[in-house]
Amino acid sequence: MRSIWNGAISFGLVSIPIKVVNATESHSISFRQVHLDDGGRIRYRKFCELEDREVTTGEIGKAYEDADGTLIPITDEELAALPIPTARTIEIVAFVPAERIDPLQMDTAYYLAANGVPATKPYVLLREALKRSQKVAVAKFALRGRERLGMLRVVDDVIAMHGLLWPDEIRSTEEVAPDASVTVRDKELDLADALMDTLGEVELTELHDDYREAVEELIAAKASGELPAAPPAGERAGGKVLDLMAALEKSVRAAKVSRGEETGEETGEEAGARTGESAEVTPLPARRSARTAPKEVGGKKSTSTTRKTAAKKTVAKSTAKSTGRAADKASATKSTAKKTAAKKTTAKKATGKKTAAKKATPRGRASA
Repeated sequence: MRSIWNGAISFGLVSIPIKVVNATESHSISFRQVHLDDGGRIRYRKFCELEDREVTTGEIGKAYEDADGTLIPITDEELAALPIPTARTIEIVAFVPAERIDPLQMDTAYYLAANGVPATKPYVLLREALKRSQKVAVAKFALRGRERLGMLRVVDDVIAMHGLLWPDEIRSTEEVAPDASVTVRDKELDLADALMDTLGEVELTELHDDYREAVEELIAAKASGELPAAPPAGERAGGKVLDLMAALEKSVRAAKVSRGEETGEETGEEAGARTGESAEVTPLPARRSARTAPKEVGGKKSTSTTRKTAAKKTVAKSTAKSTGRAADKASATKSTAKKTAAKKTTAKKATGKKTAAKKATPRGRASA
């Protein structure tokens, strides 16, 4: 590893010569800008706006731009002459518990290596002191033209230093927090806990950059003249969550499937979240599609088939009752019609007899 800074750790009256190397590296794939018409490289050149000509790196210096646009030149010699006690020293100012350091402050990480044989003994002394105290060291150092804040801790058998942002460089959270007041129910928290337990832990060394691998495969395919493979159509995450409880339950099941666990039974946390009682393992009913016809299993009809049959019998009974009532009404109507016809016939006969009697009486008087 190439050192980027040489100096010493100031530990009280102890001085430990060290060299600083980068502890991390970027594996991100970088691209060049090209002209779309002919594929030519796009390059940036540095021009002096007063002379309107390209200048070399040796002709370029530093300047501070004032609020009114005035440029104030600052030379490297002037910066090097500033009275900074940490110009070549990592000065430890305190030892604090690691919990006191806000992760938001953490910046670039470095390894500190002992610079030479004489530095080995004090280096190991500081390392073992940090281990036994279970604390981290807060230090100040200067790097790349500015004074910085750092945190020293032990990684394996090496002292590592994390660059820290100054406290006033951390923005406030006031404008980021949700404006609306939202109440979270205990059942939702129980399901969230169940999801966290289902996801469990992971070995960070097993995680890798899927996107970078896909880009590398795309570049290799195009370099060999092959057509890039079409990406698999996957379910896109996102969108509006309409039912938070259903989304949490679905997430728990999906996490179980991804971990190869059984999903036929809901977890105790889910049961507790549903009932608000002590958690018990309850089998989940098998879901059927509304469009799929129910199947017969072991000669038994499904519940939906039984319901449909019962419904048909009920309709048939209702129809039979209606038909019987209609027949009774028709029979009663016929009977009434017969009685009415008989009454009319009787009345006609009686009227005919009276008429005959009236006609017969005058004839008798005339013959007398």
